[in-house]
Amino acid sequence: MLLWSSFIALILVFLALDLGVFHRKDHVVGIKESLRWTAIWASLALCFSVFVYFAYDNHWFELGTVVDAVDGRVNTGASATEKYLTGYLVEQSLSVDNLFVIAMIFGSFAVPAIYRHRVLFWGIIGALVMRGAMIGIGAQLIASFHWVMYVFGGFLILTSLKMLFTHSAPSDPSENIVVRLAKRFLPVTDHYHGHQFVAIHEQRGTRMLTPLAIALLMVETTDLIFAVDSIPAIFAITADPFIVFTSNIFAILGLRSLFFALSGMLDRFTYLRYSLAAILFVVGGKMFCEGTLRSWAGDHANLYLLLLVFALLGGGVGASFLIRTRPSTKSL
Repeated sequence: MLLWSSFIALILVFLALDLGVFHRKDHVVGIKESLRWTAIWASLALCFSVFVYFAYDNHWFELGTVVDAVDGRVNTGASATEKYLTGYLVEQSLSVDNLFVIAMIFGSFAVPAIYRHRVLFWGIIGALVMRGAMIGIGAQLIASFHWVMYVFGGFLILTSLKMLFTHSAPSDPSENIVVRLAKRFLPVTDHYHGHQFVAIHEQRGTRMLTPLAIALLMVETTDLIFAVDSIPAIFAITADPFIVFTSNIFAILGLRSLFFALSGMLDRFTYLRYSLAAILFVVGGKMFCEGTLRSWAGDHANLYLLLLVFALLGGGVGASFLIRTRPSTKSL
């Protein structure tokens, strides 16, 4: 309990410093600032991997004393670090697809750029709670019923095939059923009131949700939908709740700054969806052949998976830029 409460307190301190100190005043987050914060969050994630290594190697807080249900082994410092970094990269990669939808939500609701950081900040608070609950349930299911692994694996493979062969245009967020229900049963203003999520009606004196609150509701709903894909993916790597939760949280923390860094270039990543589909397929396949893969790759199976995920992600980004910028050849 001390370990979990200490980690959550650490994350809350990071978030309090983020919103209360560094982003206390609303402003448009530029490319340089977003890249700087992306590097900061990535550095914090890497620094935490050092703690993971020593904590599991020395059995701090009784870490590294329970058999991991995925591979049937007790995590050492090295294996726990490999699983943490692999999970972090997988979650960060799959979260990129979420950025496209978030950008569409902000565009659909005409969210002023100066308030977008605040929406994403509070969206992370909700994501911490929702993902924590989903991870707790998933870890318990895998520990009690190993066949759930194959259900998760099949779901990921089907999702990858759907992503690969289905090219339907995303629906208008304003027509989402969650938005329609919110507007039907809750009072919603037509105009923004600064960065407030709730405003007082000038004539009636009643509290009403602002469009910023509806945008936040959509961001939370979107994260929940994408978590259904990403949470099973990390259970292909480990069922250790602490590794799953911490890698997931650090990936989410870096999502906001990554959004502002890539928001102006999202339309350029034409081939990224193929990389993400391949990652889901590989991770889902790993759930079905964990024993065979372990006998072939040995103790560093997750290290090879980490390198493969990195290569697939880099290949999709590289292909998007190279093919887009390649000069067209004209026949003579």
